Amino acid sequence: MDYQSQVIQKQFPLGFQWPTIEPFLFCVHHFDHYPKGQAHFGPDPKMLVGRNRGDDFIVRDGFRMYHGETVPGFPAHPHRGFETITIVRRGWIDHADSLGAAGRYGDGDVQWMTAGSGIQHSEMFPLLHQEQDNPLELFQIWLNLPQKSKMVPPHFKMFWKDAIPTIDLDEGRVSIRLIAGDFAGKSAIAAPPDSWAASAGSEVLILLVRIAPGGVLCLAPAAPDVGRMLYLCNDAVLSVNAETVRGKVGLQLNPTHATRIEGTQSTADILLLQARAIGEPVAQRGPFVMNSEQELRQAFADFRNTGFGGWPWDRPDPIHGDVLKKFAKFPGGQLESDV
Repeated sequence: MDYQSQVIQKQFPLGFQWPTIEPFLFCVHHFDHYPKGQAHFGPDPKMLVGRNRGDDFIVRDGFRMYHGETVPGFPAHPHRGFETITIVRRGWIDHADSLGAAGRYGDGDVQWMTAGSGIQHSEMFPLLHQEQDNPLELFQIWLNLPQKSKMVPPHFKMFWKDAIPTIDLDEGRVSIRLIAGDFAGKSAIAAPPDSWAASAGSEVLILLVRIAPGGVLCLAPAAPDVGRMLYLCNDAVLSVNAETVRGKVGLQLNPTHATRIEGTQSTADILLLQARAIGEPVAQRGPFVMNSEQELRQAFADFRNTGFGGWPWDRPDPIHGDVLKKFAKFPGGQLESDV
């Protein structure tokens, strides 16, 4: 391969929410060092004094409560018109939704949820350990749906940790978890059928990569209309086509160039997002993503009138008990676990 220069088109520091390019709409890295949990699955109430309860996005004592009042996380809220891909590296998420579905997942699992025509869900981070700290690290990615799939029935799919393909390259110095797409002769678990990732030619690729010093990852050229974003998630140093990159930074790469990524100092953690743009108008306001302002207004009206099926739970932030057991309960009662 000819590893040309100027492969890096843009470089930017990484904060809480990361820049993306269509069809990816949103990417956020949650990294919170939650303390020991209490009987109510949240931190000691003394640690919540002075916080902006219900809207707490400022790191204090190593963590945020987000929209949670006593348990950190995101109580019931709606979505329409796109998908959420939640990749948990450590910690736990309790899922509940307006279809009556529920789940507990974490520690390497992935949930892929198609919001489609509309769903309410909650994403809570219960502090299940009372004798030790409860660190949480996850990525949440929003992937747009094409117009023909905006109003499909909502559902979710679990990618359990042990079922997610892994790839070891360069004598083990490069380790990859293949969340979406095809790479190095392997294929990821199939995306939901209405996803842009399931469309032929979409070129959707989601990789979690760990590169040790001296390890090399090579990316082949792609078509000009394919977007390629690389996020260096920790304080490591990389060489990208001989250009030094120091974390924590994001890079928009020229997809038409072959790219050589080498670890140089300490182990680097990378998230790679790649996809061909859908190429349709994007109208986004808060939790809804449609193709026009009129469709957005209709989404808000539908939610006011129907609640996207209502909320069948007795609280906006359901927690699924104190047993450390992964499960998914789908609409209709089907149960699934990671075993």
